[in-house]
Amino acid sequence: MSAPAHPPAVPETRPEPRRSAVVCGVIGAAVMAAVDEIVFHQVLGWHHFYDRSTPAVGLLSDGLLHTAELLALVAGFFLFADLRRRRALAPGHARAGFFLGLGIFQLFDGVVDHKLLRLHQIRYGVDVTPYDWAWNACGLVLLLSGVALAVRAARRDRAGAVV
Repeated sequence: MSAPAHPPAVPETRPEPRRSAVVCGVIGAAVMAAVDEIVFHQVLGWHHFYDRSTPAVGLLSDGLLHTAELLALVAGFFLFADLRRRRALAPGHARAGFFLGLGIFQLFDGVVDHKLLRLHQIRYGVDVTPYDWAWNACGLVLLLSGVALAVRAARRDRAGAVV
C-alpha cells in the first residue's frame, strides 16, 4: 500500500490566547532558569541553588534545578508545537507569556529564594545590595514588558484584529 498523496488535514481551530500565554510562560521561566543556572551557577560560580549546606549538596541542587528547567523546556516546546500544529497559537499572547515567564522566574528567585527563604545569595563576600537591586529591577522590567505585551494582545483581540 502506498501512503496517501496528502497528509490528513488539521481541522481549523481558533487561537487559544490563554493557553498560548501559559505555554510560553513555562518556556520563558525555563529559559530564565537556564540563564541563571548557566551564567551564575556554572560560568561565574557565584552561587548554587542551595548554598546552606556542603558544596556537594549545592552541586546536587544545581543538577536538580537544571533537570527541572530542561523538563519544563521540553514540555513547553511540545505544547508549543501542538498549538502551532492545530493552528491555535495566538502569537501576541505567546510573546506576552514568554516575557511574563522570564520576569516571574527572575522576581521569584530574587525575592523568595534570595531574601525570604535565603536558599542562596547572588554573590558572596561583597555587598549584595547593588546585585539585588539589579537582579530584581531586571526581573521587574521583564515582567512589565510581559504585562504591556499582554495588554496590547488583549486590545487587538477586542478590536477584532488577527492575533
